[in-house]
Amino acid sequence: MLIEVWSDVVCPWCFIGKRRLEKAIAKLPNPSAVQVRHRAFQLQPDITETVPTSQHLAEKYRVSAEQVEQMQANVCSIADGEGLCYDLKNTLSGNTFDAHRLLLWAQDHEKSEPLLEALYSGYFEKNEPVFSLEDLIAIATRVGISKEEVESIINSDQYADQVKEDQAIAHQLGANGVPFFVFDMKYGISGAQPQEVFDQTLEAALKEFSSN
Repeated sequence: MLIEVWSDVVCPWCFIGKRRLEKAIAKLPNPSAVQVRHRAFQLQPDITETVPTSQHLAEKYRVSAEQVEQMQANVCSIADGEGLCYDLKNTLSGNTFDAHRLLLWAQDHEKSEPLLEALYSGYFEKNEPVFSLEDLIAIATRVGISKEEVESIINSDQYADQVKEDQAIAHQLGANGVPFFVFDMKYGISGAQPQEVFDQTLEAALKEFSSN
């Protein structure tokens, strides 16, 4: 069975949702029966500069710095419950187009899972940016992807169309935000729902998949 996951590497709920999906899959008698595919979704496709996330959120939602701090603290608390150690105060916001292109390349070379994990952990737990060529090289080389491979992808237009196509498909399916999980194109979860939602949806999708 195929689970397609639309996400952005700077979306804090996406890393939380990833953990909850992983827990649901781990409970299965045969976890290897499930394939997970990354799909690109840019929350801010038009952003052209790198700015402090706290500033970006304050401007986007028209709230005070104190309100942003409280919002981030709430997310950190939920992430902590999933075994994640978020540090959101000094994160940056920028364009993730190249990060998605690299992830899609990695997926074709069976390296997307370690790369996605490294990007999430680097960004949310270590305050590492994920926007420039240098940023991506620093993270990708830690999971066995060479500097030359990263440069080859980022300095080309490879996977550019696929990033745009993934985003368009998500909109066609009714998703305006992420994370967005689609189970065999029959069941969907929008957002980082509670663990029981992942467990129940996966169980229902597998029953239908097995009966076909």
